Amino acid sequence: MSEIPETASGGVVWQSSPPGSIYDYIRVASFSIGPDGLVEQWSRRAVDLFGVTAEEARGKDPVEVFMPADLRERGHRRVKEILDGKEWTGLVPFRVPGEERPHGVAEMYVMPTETETGERAALCIVVDVRALRRIETDLAASQAIFGQSPFGFLLFDTDLTVRRANRRFATVFGGDADDHRGRTVHDYLGRAEADRMTSALRKVLETGESVTDLRIVGAAPGARDRRHWSINLYRVHSGSGHPIGVAGLGIDVTRRHNAAREAASARRNLALLNQAGARIGNTLDLEATARELLDVAVPGFCDLASVDLYQGLLTGDEAPPGRWGSSHDVGYGAGSAELRRVAFASAVSDTPRRTDEGHASDPGRPGTVPIEVGAVHRYPFNSPYAGALRTGRIRTVHGDDGDLARSTLVVPMTAHDTVVGLVQFSRAKGSEPFGERDRALAVELAARAAVCIDNARLYRREHERALILQRSLLPPGDPEAAGLDIACRYLPGTDATEVGGDWFDVIELPGHRTALVIGDVMGRGLRAAVAMGELRTAVRTLAQLDLEPAEVLSHLDEIARGLGAPIGTQQSRAHKNRGPELSEVYLATCVYAVYDPVTRRCTFANAGHLPPVLVEPGEEALLLDVPPGMPLGVGGEPFEEVEVEIPEGALLALYTDGLVESRDHPLDEGLSAFRRALTDPSRPLEDVCDRVLGSLNTGHGEDDIALLMARVQGLPAEAVGDWRLPREPRSVGRARELARAQLAAWDLEPLVDTVELLVSELVTNALRYGEGEIRLRLLRDRTLVCEVWDAGLVQPRRRRAKDTDEGGRGLQLVGLLSSSWGSRRTPRGKTVWFELALPDGEGTTEPTVEQLLSMF
Repeated sequence: MSEIPETASGGVVWQSSPPGSIYDYIRVASFSIGPDGLVEQWSRRAVDLFGVTAEEARGKDPVEVFMPADLRERGHRRVKEILDGKEWTGLVPFRVPGEERPHGVAEMYVMPTETETGERAALCIVVDVRALRRIETDLAASQAIFGQSPFGFLLFDTDLTVRRANRRFATVFGGDADDHRGRTVHDYLGRAEADRMTSALRKVLETGESVTDLRIVGAAPGARDRRHWSINLYRVHSGSGHPIGVAGLGIDVTRRHNAAREAASARRNLALLNQAGARIGNTLDLEATARELLDVAVPGFCDLASVDLYQGLLTGDEAPPGRWGSSHDVGYGAGSAELRRVAFASAVSDTPRRTDEGHASDPGRPGTVPIEVGAVHRYPFNSPYAGALRTGRIRTVHGDDGDLARSTLVVPMTAHDTVVGLVQFSRAKGSEPFGERDRALAVELAARAAVCIDNARLYRREHERALILQRSLLPPGDPEAAGLDIACRYLPGTDATEVGGDWFDVIELPGHRTALVIGDVMGRGLRAAVAMGELRTAVRTLAQLDLEPAEVLSHLDEIARGLGAPIGTQQSRAHKNRGPELSEVYLATCVYAVYDPVTRRCTFANAGHLPPVLVEPGEEALLLDVPPGMPLGVGGEPFEEVEVEIPEGALLALYTDGLVESRDHPLDEGLSAFRRALTDPSRPLEDVCDRVLGSLNTGHGEDDIALLMARVQGLPAEAVGDWRLPREPRSVGRARELARAQLAAWDLEPLVDTVELLVSELVTNALRYGEGEIRLRLLRDRTLVCEVWDAGLVQPRRRRAKDTDEGGRGLQLVGLLSSSWGSRRTPRGKTVWFELALPDGEGTTEPTVEQLLSMF
């Protein structure tokens, strides 16, 4: 029962308990036992508690029905004592009928009664012990949470007055916890904040929707500093779900608020630094990098900004600018070294701001002159700008009443302990002045830009050196070769890209043969250019040995792998704590082709390079089926050779991937476009090269481009003399006769004596040291070449004969009288050759008497 109100007439009316009373929680049930010990009455609560209907319980022995078998004897004694008039209270295990195991424990209150006839009976009140224990636990937990909470806790009644406050709340707002009963939020907060809090309480009470992290600002009683609280509100209900008030949990978040404000400022700065990292230094261009810095700083960090770089840095001086103001200054009063204004940005005005700067023509005279972008100037020696350059430390300059800038940060741009320039950040009137955090951010922004500018300077210097090295290793001018009309193009990438390792070469081989080489070192920069130079030198050396194309690539592969071998022993010792180290591994692709103008046959070997393109007269361009092989430096796989007969007038093209591949166009499209550009090979070769470069999309300098084109002409039959001689002594005389007759037919009588002598020596050596049949061949093109073939494998070796030797001077004679000579292996033996200049050429110097006598 709740209340017993009085009526107007003074009578008393019993009012039932509201929903959610204590009896709803503790689960109280009742039943009665008659004089015979059987159940007479069975309440509805008993039905809920035991799960047995009244029909099933009435007339039954409660001990037999509800108690376990092992407790029934004791239960009968208790019932007998009760019917004898004795009260009893205790815990009784009970079970649901049909189940043997105990179902629960009930606390039972048994009170003796009498029937109308005076017989003894009993009324039993039963309480579920589990419900009581749960209520006790919930009360203890509620009291612990409310009373021991480190946060302020309030319980508002439905009229929004405080029903209960915890100790923590009283500690902050004074008094005991009970002193706050009946108060409202207006007793703690200012009017505006109290109205917000009241509105939130009313909304929670009406809708049941919780409010989390309601920020309230106020001051505790007797305190001056404003505090920030985070309030969480939720509606409280009775057991039946009826709202009985609103609970409020208040947390002092003043420190968190201050930290969040600092964190927000730090996040803004980090976002600005992140933006700077993404936008500054993308072009490797000095002026562009300075403009990128200002794009980040204005207006996110400041209202005006400018960047000055040392003039020596922009003109490409090798010496770093350093920290100017000492030995680099013109004089003590002359001010800073020359700087150039490379960038300016403003969010309030497009006019360059005025500073206390000297004029370039009179550096010692202070003045207020505008510095235009691109102007070369100096800062006066005593100005904060020159001081920042000298010391490498940030300076703060406060503006006067007439200045547009309220405050300026003068920040030297320092990279690797080297000052490269000066950046000025200014905030205009009305903006917040710079603080310590802003100074640190300004230094960081300037340092990042300085590193990018210094990197751009170093890159430009390395790029120029790599380009010089690369161009110095390319064939000079237009290469010439017997039986070939050659044109070539080399286009380096733009300044925004690093130098690549593309190269090509045209190498003259004995017998008027020509080696055509094109290759591409993987990677970019100075290392790629150096690797290209090493491989090109190796190709030329191997070509002079007159090896087969596949052998040349095999040796190049070993050389490329050797370039990536472990570093020297002493260096390894110096770095022993870091383990074994390798130099950069070189990988390269290469096509090596040897063309013989006599047979008009070309032998190809490919190391992972793009296939050559051949255009025969009247035919479409086609890609030669040359097995690509593995790139140089991979190793482990042999290279294959392909021999192709090339008709007169055909066009052969070798190229690198920069010509046919780019980010926007796949390789297949580029190869198709390249083949279409070669459909008219009859045009002059230089025009064909220009047409190819003009019609193909070469990626706008994304990569280097090398193009080597050759039109096959071949040697005419009348320019070749070829004879086979038997292996007998008279073949020496026969060889002289054949050579004399052929030279006469070619109108080369001035060379007859020399050729006869040298041919006689070579044929004699072939008879003496060689094997098998002897072959003599004369070739006439830009020079005269004589070749003597035999089946012997022993290569001739030149030596100096002693005074007592009767022979051994033949090869000395050959070397002295010819412009060049040598020997090479052939599939069936060897070939010894010599070369002479034609009479109408520059010729060779005739040997002196002393030279001839020195051989004997």
